[in-house]
Amino acid sequence: MKAVFQTKISPAYDDIPENFYHFPRTYLRQVREAVGDWIVYYEPRRATADALSRGGRQAYFAMARVVSLREDIARPDHFYADVTDYLDFDNAVPFKQGDFFYEAAMKGADGRTNSGSAQRAVRNMPDDEFDNIVRAGFAKDLSKPVTWDRDRPYGFAEEQMPFGAERPLVETTITRPFRDAAFARQVQATYDRRCAMTGLRIINGGGRPEAQAAHIKPVAAHGPDSIRNGLALSSTFHWMFDRGLLSIDDDFKILTVKNSVPPEVGRLLNPSGLLAVPEDERFQPHREFLRYHRDNIFKG
Repeated sequence: MKAVFQTKISPAYDDIPENFYHFPRTYLRQVREAVGDWIVYYEPRRATADALSRGGRQAYFAMARVVSLREDIARPDHFYADVTDYLDFDNAVPFKQGDFFYEAAMKGADGRTNSGSAQRAVRNMPDDEFDNIVRAGFAKDLSKPVTWDRDRPYGFAEEQMPFGAERPLVETTITRPFRDAAFARQVQATYDRRCAMTGLRIINGGGRPEAQAAHIKPVAAHGPDSIRNGLALSSTFHWMFDRGLLSIDDDFKILTVKNSVPPEVGRLLNPSGLLAVPEDERFQPHREFLRYHRDNIFKG
């Protein structure tokens, strides 16, 4: 059964949503029901564990598939849900639009938000609600209309790619071409189509950026299609990064392999010596993926 997993900007639990979700025994039944199925991630209003914190988008922002459960051996009565096939949405999907709630359980009898449901960190959901959220998250690519209520369909006005009935929604979103295209446009947009190592922003006559979307932890090593596992890099720097001639430390300092990076290339790097990262910490490279690159790919 599909589900919603709630995680904050600075989670109180040991979450890395691209890899695993950490939760207390309270939600074990709901998570167990989702094993083998798909979930969407939801960011609540609270940005941290502090009850007074704010700043969360109150929106669904990604999807993933739950593959297994395991106990947290360091913390009694806590568990991990391991996930795969993580993918950020193009658009964060607000939990409600007008009078429409993507999760019916979130709507109270008085038409307002059901605070009891909203506060639950894990919530199971039917397939049609999951489908509506995913379609809204990829509104330009998935043309089947979102159902705003049970009687009134809503279609997106922008031109959309054809979506055949023979290819179910989930099957579409796990294909490599779909994921590559989604990952590329998300990373390029997040970095303003500018190389994070050089600051260069070159756009061709057709509006295509020269900066490419690079995975920090490669797909071949099960690196996720997450903005936090991505960098916008000019083609030369993408090539050098993939081959371990360049890397990045936890403070976003650019690392080079001594005597392997030509001086003329090194002079193109940001004068600060730092990677230019998004201001919003939600989209900054995650230390877990940077560490993987340094430990397994970097030749320095």
